[in-house]
Amino acid sequence: MTVDPVELTAALVRCPSITPEEGGALVLLEEMLSAAGFSCTRIDRGGISNLFARWGAQGANRSFGFNGHTDVVPLGDESAWTVDPFGAEIKDGILYGRGATDMKSGVAAFVAAAIDFVTETPPDGAVILTITGDEEDVAIDGTTAILDWMAEQNERMTDCLVGEPTCPNTMGEMMKIGRRGSMTVWLSAQGVQGHSAYPHRAKNAVAAMAQLGARLSTHTLDAGTEHFDPSTLAICTIDTGNPATNVIPATSTMTVNIRFNDTHSGASLTDWVRAEADKITAQTGVDFEMKVKISGESFITPPGPLSALVASAVEAETGLVPEMSTTGGTSDARFVKHHCPVVEFGLVGKTMHQVDECVEVAQIGQLKQIYGRILRDYFAH
Repeated sequence: MTVDPVELTAALVRCPSITPEEGGALVLLEEMLSAAGFSCTRIDRGGISNLFARWGAQGANRSFGFNGHTDVVPLGDESAWTVDPFGAEIKDGILYGRGATDMKSGVAAFVAAAIDFVTETPPDGAVILTITGDEEDVAIDGTTAILDWMAEQNERMTDCLVGEPTCPNTMGEMMKIGRRGSMTVWLSAQGVQGHSAYPHRAKNAVAAMAQLGARLSTHTLDAGTEHFDPSTLAICTIDTGNPATNVIPATSTMTVNIRFNDTHSGASLTDWVRAEADKITAQTGVDFEMKVKISGESFITPPGPLSALVASAVEAETGLVPEMSTTGGTSDARFVKHHCPVVEFGLVGKTMHQVDECVEVAQIGQLKQIYGRILRDYFAH
């Protein structure tokens, strides 16, 4: 049984699985994997659809896992698309559609490689796929739900590959062995409203917020570490909503996003922002309230057998030795890392989340070849 990864990518793109809608994508995969001898279980939680599939015996000594997602981000301005976002149209060797890059092509490539592999050379071990419908949204009931279910059922992956797009420009140039942490801080300032001609009678919330924003944004968090770039902080918005030119505002809000390396934790950065806000309060009398969401802590899978396996397969198929990077945003690898060693490799991600998202058809086939080689080499050794 040979699966064409391009045809499967197109079929998945035609499923309108805008997060958190399942859109038929997991139904399609479950039917295909079941027909190939995989034991499939739908793990639905909190209105989110997820799929667990295993070929081989439960509790096998070696279980190679794959993690991916079939949910996609919203279309944005649909009138700006020059193609049907769910049409999977192929023009000049390019397949277009929402999710074509992020990451239905990655899922299709691994499914195709896995089915071919277990059909042609049944391994001494298990191949496991964990496919979620909640990666692009809050990610509460997606991969975490699958991992919770696996713990209850004594299912285990020995190692895991996440198929997110990892290459900036050229197929094979980069893999991910970790990710920066990510957190968002919402700050609210409470001062005293007053007349702008009598500023001494007011406590200017927007001025205090501007001071705090300046302190946070000009502070050097660190100089980077062995595997991570320097941490970054970005002010995303400051809002006051004051239309008057003669009124000092009593309230102001600011949203800050921090991407951090292994020098910090979400807790240590929360304490730092709180301390900086307290300093401004001491100077101005304006009080600050904080709400914090830590999307994920930084993590690293130290270079070792798993990263070497993936790098070797990528080099064999592309001629490039992939850089071992920790750049970019978050991924569901931040959840998998609690379960087993995890690395990420996928295709070029230049158009992900964009209008007219697309993927080179040749890359999909190449990615299947890489994933197939990873599986063969993993179980051969």
